[in-house]
Amino acid sequence: MRLRNVKNAGDILNDSKYFIKDNYQGNWSKFFKNNYPISLEIGCGKGDFLINMAKTYPHVNFIGIEKYESVLVRAIEKVNNLELTNICFMCLDALELNKYFNREIDTIYLNFSDPWPKKRHAKRRLTSPIFLDIYEQIFKSNPHLFLKTDNLILFAYSLETLSNKDYKFNKVSLDLANENLFNIQTEYETRFSNLGYKINYLEAIKKRV
Repeated sequence: MRLRNVKNAGDILNDSKYFIKDNYQGNWSKFFKNNYPISLEIGCGKGDFLINMAKTYPHVNFIGIEKYESVLVRAIEKVNNLELTNICFMCLDALELNKYFNREIDTIYLNFSDPWPKKRHAKRRLTSPIFLDIYEQIFKSNPHLFLKTDNLILFAYSLETLSNKDYKFNKVSLDLANENLFNIQTEYETRFSNLGYKINYLEAIKKRV
């Protein structure tokens, strides 16, 4: 899918109180002015999932990470019309997460990440060992990760890499729509579900020794 450039995206982001430009590593509780758990969505897209999570769970802080300004600006435009104190967004490459968080994250959400289907690109997948090792550095206590995808190659790969890193699975499903679970959808999920695609889902946790 071609990324559409948004004119003045940087200016729109910088004018929003929900867009974070500074580095709060080690001080996120001060930024949010509370000690609530912090959840991170990597690749938050246009923000539907994270915004609705913030509305639903006021005692959890949510941070959305997106690599491209032209995508993130759509999330910022939506949240600008709201009054939420438990959400913010950053334009950031996931490879740099450990430069911005220091054992402060309780939960990570990976929703419809780029599957990078070619085998030679596997290291770019957000559940590759490279990224899992970075997440290990930012989790506050026991790593806790949720993943949703319509891509079976990415899903099978993620089950393998998470297992190899000693994660245990609380839930694994090849068709989330048939599960009796409370589920806030992403914009992609809504679109794909309406087209009849099955959504793969997992919840994984790792007990630290």
